[in-house]
Amino acid sequence: MKPIDFDLHRPETLDEALDLLAEHGDDGKVLAGGQSLLPLLNFRLARPAHLVDVGRVASLAVLRRTATGVTVGAMVRQASAEQSPAVASHCPLLAAALPNIAHPPIRNRGTLGGSLAHGDPAAELPSVATALDAVFVAASIRGRREIPAAEFFRTHLVTALEPDELLTEIRFPATDSGTGAAFAEVGRRRGDFALVGVAAQVTVADGRVTDARVCLSGVADTPSRPKDVEDMLRGTAADDDVVRDAANAVRETVEPVGDLHATADYRRHVAGVLLARALREAYETAERSEDGHDLRIA
Repeated sequence: MKPIDFDLHRPETLDEALDLLAEHGDDGKVLAGGQSLLPLLNFRLARPAHLVDVGRVASLAVLRRTATGVTVGAMVRQASAEQSPAVASHCPLLAAALPNIAHPPIRNRGTLGGSLAHGDPAAELPSVATALDAVFVAASIRGRREIPAAEFFRTHLVTALEPDELLTEIRFPATDSGTGAAFAEVGRRRGDFALVGVAAQVTVADGRVTDARVCLSGVADTPSRPKDVEDMLRGTAADDDVVRDAANAVRETVEPVGDLHATADYRRHVAGVLLARALREAYETAERSEDGHDLRIA
């Protein structure tokens, strides 16, 4: 199939882009990397009368280290973030997740902002942003506002962005020394949409977990962050008993739905398996990096 007819706009500046979104409102759609939107257009699941291509807005494609973490412009390509030393050193969970996204050609075109604004609960980046309490910055002709990750994802493919708003950047907090991260997922084939995914990050001091962040993808209409599991991990050495209890707690609380790809029971079981795997990898890496010099990712 092919898309319905639409008008394509290619603004050069952020102000021009915001003016276009204000003008066209519900009839307009932002085109970023196109890896999510173009298939929807081709199947006519999305039918905008106007596309606002923000690929020429240079200010949206900047990734920078800040005093409090890493700020990623919405148009930063996933491959660029994957190769960024700042992301590897200061945002290890994001660095761990990025190689799991589809295939290299997709990551070369796909953008962080595009994936997050799409809001697919099975995707990798929404669970990372939720686990890290990232902050989303949205702009419109009415001004700018900051949206916490906990409030950004509303339901399946629906976010807190208004029709006239553009996601401009995502702010990820920096990690402390002694932090390790891991991302694990299962799909029918490498690069397919994940059936279940787990993002895990732990900070360790003197062998004990001082901070734990966990989020699951593919088990609910939004990224699922089991804060009771995070509380269970804090103060422990994340030994086999603790990890097993955490995995069992996740199996008891998640309520995935079944489809033609996997049953709900299968997803529930896999969620526990992946959580245990990710926690062990994250903890081991955290122990190695406790001195603040080895920040490699599990």
